[in-house]
Amino acid sequence: MGRTMTRKILEQKIGRCIETGQVYFFPVDCAMTHDVGTAGVAPLLEQYGTQALSPRVEMVVILDHFVPASTLSHAQSHKDARAFVRRWGVEHFYEIGRGGICHQVLLEKGHARSGDLLVATDAHVTTYGGVGCLGLGVGVTDVAMTLHTGLMWLKVPQAVGVRLEGALSHAAAKDLALYLLHLIPFSQLNYRVVEFYGPGVEGLTMDDRFCLCNMLSEGGVKSCLVAGDERTAAYMQARAAGPWTLVEPDLDADYAFLYELCLDDVRPMVAFPHHPTLGRDAAEAGGIPIDQAFLGSCTNGRIEDLRVGASIVRGKQVHPRVRFVVTPASQEVYLQAIREGLIQDFVRAGAMVTNPSSGACIGASSLLAPGEVCVSTSNRNFQGRMGSVDAFIYLASPATVARSALAGSITTGEEQ
Repeated sequence: MGRTMTRKILEQKIGRCIETGQVYFFPVDCAMTHDVGTAGVAPLLEQYGTQALSPRVEMVVILDHFVPASTLSHAQSHKDARAFVRRWGVEHFYEIGRGGICHQVLLEKGHARSGDLLVATDAHVTTYGGVGCLGLGVGVTDVAMTLHTGLMWLKVPQAVGVRLEGALSHAAAKDLALYLLHLIPFSQLNYRVVEFYGPGVEGLTMDDRFCLCNMLSEGGVKSCLVAGDERTAAYMQARAAGPWTLVEPDLDADYAFLYELCLDDVRPMVAFPHHPTLGRDAAEAGGIPIDQAFLGSCTNGRIEDLRVGASIVRGKQVHPRVRFVVTPASQEVYLQAIREGLIQDFVRAGAMVTNPSSGACIGASSLLAPGEVCVSTSNRNFQGRMGSVDAFIYLASPATVARSALAGSITTGEEQ
């Protein structure tokens, strides 16, 4: 049988053939921590007797979760992260106001590169699979050891193949992700890498690919990868901060499970409370009253998402009962949205535009009170995720969220 993209990347790193299910130590290209993870890494390096960070690992630190600091504990974690950067001479540090949400920034600044192996103290590291970078979410102990040795131990995962045909003519990448989370059992996704390939990949924009790979993390996957093509190459040429290699699976790649999907058949989806895998046809959520709509996060806070949302609310008004919160994923996205007039469209419609951060997604800002309902473009709708454990979160695409903000209830229609 042929090789999957996962095996190609890992074998290139180690320089020899590997076997699925076996444990190896792999050289790591990049490691990232944010304001939540950095505090846990620092004392471990001291414990290991680390003299200097491994020169083979590109280290990135980003303040993005509790930004700006709203409590003394968050302010202290930011202070500790800055001390970590100074102590260890971290070159790639993104201070508040100079970066954005970590996963967006690593892509924009070219730290996540096609063919690379990247580890981070965050589950949505799967996002980097959009450029063919194998991202692994790990704990602070693993990141600390990677920075100490330059290596990461890994039990080689199996892969699940998803062959795409057609085009997303009736839905968005978020709908596709919610559909796949509903379709593929957790038992088939858990600790496996989902690999997307086939003629349907060509029609997916880079932002589509990032959204898709980001969202699949909620199915328990180890990572995600999208086959490299001309779009990937163009993105890498414009942004990569180092060497990169396009990766594609062999025609007879050895997949544990294989799915074939026509993108033309995908329709708008909504994930019901309290789990991202509880996706249903969006029509089943039609008419559910909402108190808040959220457009943003590392899943759907990119420029294409803001363009969709702004085009829907332009010249209209958010429903008087609804709070519409819009969060660009990065400073770069924010500035581009200003240049295109998208921020004006949102503000004039009655939306609140926030600074780039993970705040609303993780329940650090724009909280929900007991009994309140939010329709959100974020990736998690667990009980208590955005505030009260008695609140309800529905996950949907940017178009559905924007239309719902106008209607005052969940809708995919354009009757407003």
